[in-house]
Amino acid sequence: MNTVPSNLSHRASRGAAVTAGGLWLKTLIQLASTMILARLLEPSDFGLVAMIMAIVGVADLVRDFGLTGAIVQSRNLSDRQWSSLLWFSTLLGTVLMIAVAAAAPLIAVLYGEPRLVVLTLAIAPTLLANGLAMPMQAAVQRRLEFGTLAMIDVVAMGVGVVLSIVTAWIGWGVWSLVVLAGAGQVYRLIALWIAAKPRFGPPRISRDIRPFVSTGGSIFGVQLLNYAARNLDNVIIGQQLGSAALGQYSRAYALFLLPQQQLTAPLGRVALPVLSRLQDDGERYRRYVRNALAVIGYLALPAYAIAAAVAQPLMFVLLGPGWSAAADVFALLAIAGVAQAVGNVQGWLYISLGRAHRQLVYYLVTRPIVIASFFVGIAWNGMNGLALLYGLVTATLLVPGFAVAIRGTFLRGWTDIAAPLVRPALVAALSFGAAYATALWTAGLPELVQVIAGGLAGAAVLAAAAILPVYRRDYAMMLDFVRKARKPRGGEPAKAPGSDLPVDAPAAALGVDEPSQAEIETAESVARENESRHEEERR
Repeated sequence: MNTVPSNLSHRASRGAAVTAGGLWLKTLIQLASTMILARLLEPSDFGLVAMIMAIVGVADLVRDFGLTGAIVQSRNLSDRQWSSLLWFSTLLGTVLMIAVAAAAPLIAVLYGEPRLVVLTLAIAPTLLANGLAMPMQAAVQRRLEFGTLAMIDVVAMGVGVVLSIVTAWIGWGVWSLVVLAGAGQVYRLIALWIAAKPRFGPPRISRDIRPFVSTGGSIFGVQLLNYAARNLDNVIIGQQLGSAALGQYSRAYALFLLPQQQLTAPLGRVALPVLSRLQDDGERYRRYVRNALAVIGYLALPAYAIAAAVAQPLMFVLLGPGWSAAADVFALLAIAGVAQAVGNVQGWLYISLGRAHRQLVYYLVTRPIVIASFFVGIAWNGMNGLALLYGLVTATLLVPGFAVAIRGTFLRGWTDIAAPLVRPALVAALSFGAAYATALWTAGLPELVQVIAGGLAGAAVLAAAAILPVYRRDYAMMLDFVRKARKPRGGEPAKAPGSDLPVDAPAAALGVDEPSQAEIETAESVARENESRHEEERR
C-alpha cells in the first residue's frame, strides 16, 4: 500500500481528465433521471425522501468522520492499520445504521409523517454499505486508479437511475427513490470490493489508527458545519411546510448545484495542488488566483444569471408541469450559486497556505449565521424567503471570508480578489437582462423555444463583449489559463488530487454531488510535503 508509482505525475494528470469526463457523464445521467422521474412521481415523493436524507446525511458524515481524506493524504499505511481501518469503518457504519433505524419513529414525529418510519428503515442500511466501501474507495484513490473510480461512480449512478425509472414506471411511487438511493450503493460496494481486494484480517482495531482518527476529526468538523449550512434548510422546510413543498425545493436545489459541479469543481481539482506548489512564489500565486477568479467569474456568473432569467420555462422543460414553485426557488438560489462558486476559492487559499485551522474557526462563526437565515427567511416569506436570504447572506459573507483567508499573506483584497470579478459581474448583469427580456418577448411560444431564445440572447451579450479590447484580453487569458492548467511548471503536469467521489453525497443528496473534502485534504498534504522539504533544505 506504500508503493509510489514512478509515473506519478503522468497518471495523476491523466486522472484529472478521466474524473472530469466521469463528472460530465454523471451529470448527464442525473439530469436525465431528474427530467424523467419528475414526470413519473409527485413532488411529495421527493419531499419524503429529502426529509430522511437530511437526517441520514448527518449520520453518514459521522460514519465517515473525515477518514477518507485522512487515508488518502497519509504517506504510509501499514497492513495492520489498513485492517484496523476496515474494521473501524465497518463498526461505525453498523452502529449508525442501527441508531438511525431506531430513530425512525422520532424522525416521523419530527415531520409529522408516519410514512417515514418504514422509509427510514429501508434507507438506513446504506450507512453500513458506505462504511464498508469508504476504506476501499480511499485505497483505490491512493493507487491513483482514477479511471477505475470514475467508471465505478458512473455505472453505480446508471444502475440506480435505470432501476428507479423502471420501478417508478410500474407504480412504486416513493419507493423508486429508495431504489435510487440503494441500488447504486450496492453496485458501488461490490465494484470497490473487486477493485480494492480488501483483507480484513482478525476483527481488531489497533491504536495505530489514532493519527487517522485525529486528522479525520479536524476534517469532520469542517464537513459537519458545511453540511449543516447546506442541509438544515431541508429539515426546516419539511417540518414547517410539508413534503410537497420540500419536494419542489429539493429539485430546485439539485438543479442549482449542476453549474457548480460542471464549471468550478474541475477547476478546483487542478488549482488546489498547483497553488500548494506555488505557495513560496508569491507573485505567481497571486497571478494564478486572479486568473482563476476571472475564469470562475466568466463561467459561473453568466451561467447562473441566464438560468435565473429563464427559470420558469427552464423548470417546465426539465421537470414538467406542476413545478412552478421550484422555478421561483431556482431563480432565487442563483444568488447563492454565484456566491458559492466564488467562495470556493476561499477554501483553496486556506488549504494551500496551510490555514486549515483558521478555516475551521471561521466556519464556527459564520455557519450559524447562514443557518439562522433559514429560520428568518421561512418565517418571512416561506421557502422563497429562505432561498433569497440564503443567497444574500452567503454573498455578504464573501467579504469577511476572503478578508480572513488573506490576512497576513501576500494576497491583496482588491487587486487579487475583487478586481478580477468586476468585468464578469457587469457582463453577467447584461446577460441576465437580455435573457429575461427575450423570455418575456417569447412568452407565448413553447417553453423550450423560450429557453433556447433566452440562452442565445444571454450568450450573445458575452460574445458582443469581445468587441472591447479589455474583454478580448480576458477571453484570451481564459483560454490560455485552461490550456496551461495541467502544466503549471515547464510542462510538468499538475498533480490531480483524489477522485471526485464526495464523502457525503450517496446518503445526503441522492446522487447530487458536492466537491469532495478528500480533494482538499490531498492538496493540503502536498503543501505539508513542500514545507517539510524546504525545512530540510534550510537545515
